[in-house]
Amino acid sequence: MSSRPYEDSPSFFALIIGTEILERRRTDSHFDFLSSELLDRGWRLSGSFVVEDDPALIVQSIKFLASQPGSVIFSYGGIGSTPDDHTRKCASIALRDGRLHRHPEAEKIITGRLGERAYPHPINMADLPSGAKLLENPVNGMPAFYLDDRYFFMPGFPSMSHPMTIWALDNIFGRSTKSIHRKSLMALCRESELIDVMRTLPDDVELSSLPRMYDDGPRVEITLSSTDPDILEEAYRKFEKVLEEKSIHYGEVEKRP
Repeated sequence: MSSRPYEDSPSFFALIIGTEILERRRTDSHFDFLSSELLDRGWRLSGSFVVEDDPALIVQSIKFLASQPGSVIFSYGGIGSTPDDHTRKCASIALRDGRLHRHPEAEKIITGRLGERAYPHPINMADLPSGAKLLENPVNGMPAFYLDDRYFFMPGFPSMSHPMTIWALDNIFGRSTKSIHRKSLMALCRESELIDVMRTLPDDVELSSLPRMYDDGPRVEITLSSTDPDILEEAYRKFEKVLEEKSIHYGEVEKRP
């Protein structure tokens, strides 16, 4: 794997492009897939965005995500040759010179697959942003592409894009070297009872607070996570101390997969 400035702490984002998803004519499967694959490798998804087939919105979405520290974008949809496929051009506007360039290898693959049928429209899929590298398509051979080893632009079809995603994760990112440790507890109280201790947590402890309401009263589930198990344990003890001082019943929640 190459040396990358975002290698130690990448922020992964999904950009899912398709008016048909927003209009519920098609159900999205990319979010669940990508978030699961990342967690399996010790990473996690920082955000997922679904946008319509609007070029200006796509450009601004790519620019925004690319501006985030350590950003890695997995974009799904809009790289074909029909008039509603804007992603190739939008990627160039957002990340390159705004122009598309005929990619010799992509051109060879497309003409090799389709022959004369590559013209006049399918061959346009070989017009890519400058510096694009190709992603192999396991279904019909029409390649996708990526830029700078961190911005991946793939078809909207899961059968095509999901194997490409797995290839990128395994060959460019691998597994995270930082293990995430978590501890959770459920307390029989309102969330507000624990806000003061929440404010004392160090920056390297992530907090998740989920209030619940049942017929027999309120509960709150507190989950803490950190790459440092000692710091995590210290933060967890703070909650235990406050709960015991207030005589609030609580119990540790079993780890989830």
